Amino acid sequence: MSAADATPSRTDKHELILEAAIRVFAQKGFHAARISDVADEAGVADGTIYLYFKNKDDLLLSIFEEKMDLLLAGLREALVGVTDPLEQVRTFARYHFRQVQDHRELAEVLQIELRLSNKFMKEYRPQKLWEYLGKFAEIVRAGQEAGQVRTDIDPFMAMWAFFGAMDEMSMQFILAKHRKFSLDAAADTVSGIFIRGLSKEKP
Repeated sequence: MSAADATPSRTDKHELILEAAIRVFAQKGFHAARISDVADEAGVADGTIYLYFKNKDDLLLSIFEEKMDLLLAGLREALVGVTDPLEQVRTFARYHFRQVQDHRELAEVLQIELRLSNKFMKEYRPQKLWEYLGKFAEIVRAGQEAGQVRTDIDPFMAMWAFFGAMDEMSMQFILAKHRKFSLDAAADTVSGIFIRGLSKEKP
C-alpha cells in the first residue's frame, strides 16, 4: 500500500471527526468541549475541523443529522417482517432502547448535550427526529385501519407520548449513577403500557 493509499479520504476524515466529537462531547460536555479537544481526539489539526464543519454547533447538528439517518434506517430494518401493528410497537421500543444500551456516548450526546445547544432548541427544525417518530404514528394508523387500535386515539399525540416515555427512561438510565435498570425491561414495560392503551382488545 502506498502512502497515498494510507491517507484517510475526505469521507473517512469526516467520519473520524464526527466520532471523535461524540466521545469528547459525552466526556467533557458540549459547552466545555473545545474544537481543539475534538481535533486532538481525532488526531488532526484544528484547522482540519473547519474544512468539514463551520463551528462547534454545526458539528453537533451534523452528529444529530447523520446518526438519526442511521437510526431511522435501523428502525425500518428492525420492523421488516413484523406485520402486527401492536407487535411493531414492542419492536420499536426494543430497538430504541437497544441503541441507547449499545451506543452510550452517542445517547449521552443526543439525550443531554443536544438540548444544551440554543441553536438546536430555538432555531433548528429536527426533521430527522420527526421522521423517526413518524414511524410510530404510521403504526398507530395502520392498527386503526386493521381494527386493532382504538380509533379515538390521535396518532400524532400518541407518537409524542410514546417518545416522551422512551426519552425519559433513556435519560434516567444515562444519568443514573448507582441504581441501574435493565433497558430490555424498560422496553417491554413501555411497549406493554402503550399496547394495552392502544388496543381495542386486551392483548
